[in-house]
Amino acid sequence: MAQSTGAEPQENTDWVSRFADDVIAESERRAPGKPVVVASGLSPSGPIHLGNLREVMTPHLVADEIRRRGYEVRHVLSWDDYDRYRKVPAGVAGTDESWAEHIGKPLTSVPAPAGSAYANWAEHFKAAMTDALDQLGVEYDGISQTEQYTSGVYREQVLFAMKHRGDIDAVLAQYRTKPKTQKKSQKPVDAAELEAAEGSGAAAEDDGSGSGAEYFPYKPYCAACERDLTTVTSYDDETTQLSYVCQCGHTDTVRLSEYDRGKLVWKVDWPMRWAYEGVIFEPSGVDHSSPGSSFQVGGQIVGIFGGKQPIGPMYAFVGISGMAKMSSSKGGVPTPADALQIMEPQLLRWLYARRKPNQSFKIAFDQEIQRLYDEWDKLEAKVADSTVLPADQSAWSRAVRTAGRELPRTPRPLPYRTLASVADITAGHEDQALRILSDLDPANPLASLDEARPRLDRAESWINTQVPADQRTVVRDEPDTELLGTLDDQARDSLRLLLEGLDEHWSLDGLTHLVYGVPKVQAGFSADATAKELPPEIKVAQRTFFALLYRLLVSRDTGPRLPTLLLAVGADRVRKLLGA
Repeated sequence: MAQSTGAEPQENTDWVSRFADDVIAESERRAPGKPVVVASGLSPSGPIHLGNLREVMTPHLVADEIRRRGYEVRHVLSWDDYDRYRKVPAGVAGTDESWAEHIGKPLTSVPAPAGSAYANWAEHFKAAMTDALDQLGVEYDGISQTEQYTSGVYREQVLFAMKHRGDIDAVLAQYRTKPKTQKKSQKPVDAAELEAAEGSGAAAEDDGSGSGAEYFPYKPYCAACERDLTTVTSYDDETTQLSYVCQCGHTDTVRLSEYDRGKLVWKVDWPMRWAYEGVIFEPSGVDHSSPGSSFQVGGQIVGIFGGKQPIGPMYAFVGISGMAKMSSSKGGVPTPADALQIMEPQLLRWLYARRKPNQSFKIAFDQEIQRLYDEWDKLEAKVADSTVLPADQSAWSRAVRTAGRELPRTPRPLPYRTLASVADITAGHEDQALRILSDLDPANPLASLDEARPRLDRAESWINTQVPADQRTVVRDEPDTELLGTLDDQARDSLRLLLEGLDEHWSLDGLTHLVYGVPKVQAGFSADATAKELPPEIKVAQRTFFALLYRLLVSRDTGPRLPTLLLAVGADRVRKLLGA
């Protein structure tokens, strides 16, 4: 292990720093002078969702902090691609019932979904996650469990487990009759969130019991049907001769010292890997952490392999705001790739960095994403003027850069809600978008839309994929003469005041001042009067005025922020639609 370079923070202000302290100290006790090892595990049994991302982001953030302090770190990411294919994910394989024929095979032996460019099921779903992790700046050492088992890397560990099957069985027997308890605070609220909380496909909680008269912690994949519907009927420790029978009718006898088409059952496999890799830190989801579950039992079994259980927290549920729409359209919960279509990597990293692992949070796919971006921009402003709190500074720093690199940034990070409004109104017309965005700040106009990218692209993607068609903004082509003809004197006067001020106030700030100021002036106050100086009725008058403008411009009672909408429509068209 490398020595510290003196880059440690002066005080531990956030959860990441505190865990880094603990992990460094534990690594020095267990493996002095060696790299610090942290671990994650993901099963590519289907789309790897945002709940699973916490399995990677928690150790990544801790590993990255340790790297910043000058230590050598290895983040092991085990792809559990040798797990059995347990079920056909909703919305992935369609209604083709033939996919059920593959249940029980290793994920790497199942064909990829139709139209995929990848060799098998596991590689197809690994690819999207691999790309997302690269965008997020996650550095890791990926390990295919298919390659580990089929190449014989774990052969000695498998033989050792079979030789000590009695010791393993004795540990497991302590828990088999104990009821599992559910943590009410982590209970998902609907079927889609239940899928999000399910965790790795490896979490089948299989301990190998119930498959035969004698306990065996190893399950071969059948040489005939490739499935794990097998029962070991005998095993000889001296010769390593193993016999099994499969539900398909096939029977076989092999030498386990030479046979590499099978794996240890999950509750034995996981602690074996802890010992093999020397893992110091690995978090676990709520599905692994109940009494008698894999993490707790593994803490005892790992000792049989001569290792120690990693330290690490239980991480809480990650919810989705606006998930119902995505679930109905895709048949599953959103993935990191889905999130990165509508938000920049920095924002997604920040959501995981700012909350302790045992705190649940939601990732927004609905209108809430605009508020999250506003919050993020306020944080960036506080960082820039040095008014940020230490813990918030740490979370921001972990979001925008890793120990190795800074994530690409949007040169001109205009407000996300503004960009979304512009994308909504312009419907992909770049020349019009550039005109509107340049008018936001006439003294410092955009020279190119590239200055607003990639945030602009993310906002446009959000509008196109997450906002229902009936909520999109469509500007009227012709004035609403019927409505204009029914206006009373006060309403007509409010439109006159707005139109008279357009040219003088044609910028985002100017139009904001103008639209809020018109009702103030009509009531006899200065347009600059603050809320404290105004009676409550002014707010009512402002809402009435705003609703009138929306009706005349987009035939609805609400819409994008009026200053942005006015800029998008253009002064000449505004005058036409408002009856000038």
